[in-house]
Formats: sequence, C-alpha cells, structure tokens
Amino acid sequence: MLLSEMAVKELIQIEDGKRFGLLADTELLFEPISGKIIGFLILKELGNRPFKTKSVNQNMYIAWEDITLIGEDRILFTKTSHLHSEKSL
Repeated sequence: MLLSEMAVKELIQIEDGKRFGLLADTELLFEPISGKIIGFLILKELGNRPFKTKSVNQNMYIAWEDITLIGEDRILFTKTSHLHSEKSL
C-alpha cells in the first residue's frame, strides 16, 4: 500500500473511539538515514475541523508500533504520545 493511499484514511483511537482526523492532516516522522517510519505527528490545527470530536491542544504523535489495523477507510491505533520536542524522537 502506498502512503498516498493511506492519506485519506481516518485515524481512530481504539481505547475510547476518539477521532483524530485524516492521516493527510498529520506530519510523517521518520529516521532520515534508514527511512524507517517512526510515526505521525498530530498537528494542533486539527481542532477547527468540522465534525471533530477531539481538539488537540498539545503536540501528540502516533507511534508506528501503536497502529493495530489499517482498514479500507480507517486506521486504528492504541494510544497517542505527547511530543514535547521533535528532537526527543
């Protein structure tokens, strides 16, 4: 599957069913040398999207390891992590 095909999928946290928008609204975090995907940064600006149930007030990211299912329309993940600084990754 191409990353561009995943961009239109909705991000949903399994634990409480909260929606975090589309994958296209996130920033990709990866290791520059190996190209390995670390995760996806959830941008603060997502709070003003229509039909949004979760407002993001702090930088958060979804680790690649926390993604449990990539379905036809949705990406399910177990948890988000707070991101204090991009350098901490």
